[in-house]
Amino acid sequence: MTLEAPQPSPAPAPPLPPGRWSRRRIGPFTLTHIVALVGALLGTALLLTVLTAPIGTSAPTAAPQPGASFFVIGERTEGLAVGQLAPELTGTHDGQPVTLKDLDGNPVTLAALRGRPVWVNFWASWCPPCQLETPVLRDVYNAHAADGLALVAVSVQEASPEVVRQYAQTYDLPYSIGFDGTSDIFQAWRGYGLPTSYFIDAEGIIRAVHYGPLSAAAAEQLLTTIIPAPSPASSIR
Repeated sequence: MTLEAPQPSPAPAPPLPPGRWSRRRIGPFTLTHIVALVGALLGTALLLTVLTAPIGTSAPTAAPQPGASFFVIGERTEGLAVGQLAPELTGTHDGQPVTLKDLDGNPVTLAALRGRPVWVNFWASWCPPCQLETPVLRDVYNAHAADGLALVAVSVQEASPEVVRQYAQTYDLPYSIGFDGTSDIFQAWRGYGLPTSYFIDAEGIIRAVHYGPLSAAAAEQLLTTIIPAPSPASSIR
């Protein structure tokens, strides 16, 4: 009987090269490890953002956003508040006191208007929202002049009183207009945008403040804070 010689075992196949995801990229870490770590970090950051986000949003500030309805001309400040005594219409320029004057050079003071409801409106003839508001001031003032209302429109950063006078004549403005060409008085009142209105009662106390142009309805509503309602007896004819 013939014995067959043993066959040699086949040589083992060479190992396959590692794939791109299993290759070491940084030290012992593969691309799979790195992607998993980045994903875990992003997931943790997202979870922390959700957990620490406040519930709801804070209430908006009373002042309007700059734009077509409010022309910002200075740094935002905390303006005069309701309940404060209104300051006089004065300011300081180069260390010297400045008093408000009308277009004819006559002084305009709140002291002379004490005992009457006063509407102080800071505006400018070149200011688009102020131009929009001009007919409202004219018509509402005319409607309440018999109630003793004094409207002082303080023009800010104008070229000259004559420019403001031409504007007032064009729109037939019947109320008092003060000239604050250097905006010293406007700054003393801590204003920063146009138009801005203050409603002051007969004792000189600020009862309402409004930023931006007023509609006729809004102006009428704000005037109720400084013009007493007629008594029932006076309304009987």
